[in-house]
This record gives sequence, C-alpha cells and structure tokens, in this order.
Amino acid sequence: MTAEAVSSQSPAQIPAPVQRDFYYWTRSFVAGGVAGCCAKSTIAPLDRIKILLQAQNPHYKHLGVFATLTAVPKKEGFLGLYKGNGAMMIRIFPYGAIQFMAFDNYKKFLSTQLGISGHIHRLMAGSMAGMTAVICTYPLDVVRARLAFQVTGEHRYTGIRNAFHTIYLTEGGISGFYRGLTPTIIGMAPYAGFSFFTFGTLKTQGLAHFPEQLGKPSLDNPDVLVLKTHVNLLCGGVAGAIAQTISYPLDVARRRMQLGTSLPDSDKCL
Repeated sequence: MTAEAVSSQSPAQIPAPVQRDFYYWTRSFVAGGVAGCCAKSTIAPLDRIKILLQAQNPHYKHLGVFATLTAVPKKEGFLGLYKGNGAMMIRIFPYGAIQFMAFDNYKKFLSTQLGISGHIHRLMAGSMAGMTAVICTYPLDVVRARLAFQVTGEHRYTGIRNAFHTIYLTEGGISGFYRGLTPTIIGMAPYAGFSFFTFGTLKTQGLAHFPEQLGKPSLDNPDVLVLKTHVNLLCGGVAGAIAQTISYPLDVARRRMQLGTSLPDSDKCL
C-alpha cells in the first residue's frame, strides 16, 4: 500500500525560487550577449581603425581617424572595415554574458558575505566582473586583433582557425594567446569599475531627482522605476567614455603586446 502510494506521487518539483533564479540568469546571459554583439557590430569599423592606428600599421600610420576611415574602403573594400569582426562576435557574446552575470554574482557576494554596500560596492563588483570576463575570453581577443591588423595582400592568417593554429605552433603554445594580459587586467579594473560605478550613480541620481522625466515602470514590476531607453543609452555612453579615457594608455600597451610578431618592432613590445 505504501509502495503504491509512493509510486503514484508526482515527480519531485523544482522549487519556485530555483526556477526563478534559472530564468533570471538565462535572461541575463542572453541579454548581455546580444547587447554586446549589437554594440560591437555597430562600432566595428571604428574599432578596426583604432587597432590600425594604435599599432602604427605602415599603410595608415601617417593618417588620422577620418582619413583612415576613407582610405581603408579604397584599399581593401568596404568589408575591410569589418576585418576581425567574426572573431569579435564569437568573443563578445560570452564576454558580455559573463560580465553581466558575474557583476550580479559579485555584487550579491560583496553585499551578503562581506557586508560591503554603497558606491564602493558597485566599483568592486564591476572591476571583478570585468577581469573575470577578460580572462575567460582573452585568446579570442588576441586572434581578433591579429586579423584586424592585417591589410589585404599581406595576410599572415587566413581565418580564425588558422590564426589559432599558427599562434599556438609559433609563439609558445597557450602562452601565445595571453600576450598583453597584464596591462589588460590592470586596465580592465578601472574600466569596468568606473563604467559600472558611473552608470549606477547616474541611474540612481537620475531616478531619485527626476523620476517622471527619466524613469518608466519596469515591465517585470510596475512598482519599480527603470530608466527610459534613450536615457539608459545616454548614461551608458557617458559611463563608457569616462571609463575608456581613464584606461586608454594601458589599452595601447595591450594592443602592441597582443600583435606580437605581426609588428616589425615586436622585440620592443615584450
């Protein structure tokens, strides 16, 4: 009788809080990845120009930003502006997803386990999330930089797979994919930290002082205010600009080291 009763019971149900957490993290993963892909695809031409000028590519080093934007399509075709974008897309989805998920996890950890709150709470969580995402996806960033630095007619790598294979065989195995990691980590700490810190501060202050002009009810919880779309975009742009400016010198050093043997003076960038 007891066995029949047990066997007739429905299978154990997953607790509601676990289901909510799984849904939240899945949504954060997808949202972070898609947002990162859209943002990077939009600025891919400028990102390639930045790589060419940072590392002083012989074909473009005498030009400025706008002159290079004009010269690249003439020399390499319109798609030349998107060189390395495939590797960037493969990298940015896990990068954005890991960063957003890690930020929430670190924020909860710092608050519940260490009792840290306030502005320093966001700064620390943002820095730790940025470093975690960089370390996990760094090899793809190196490959993307190598592909973007190439000029039509002087290709050293034929694609993403070939770049991985060549770097592994000729530059010391796995360590070849982590050239420039030190300035990257040093630079990502202030970049991610100040980015999240500035955005969080602008959001908090904006909703506190101008809730009707800047805020709208959340779709998930109408009692909670979130920033309007255009305000959210503006705050993100301001936060990114401030963070990028602070960490930019380290970004130049990182790029020179990443390109390694692709540079004629690679022995000076060790």
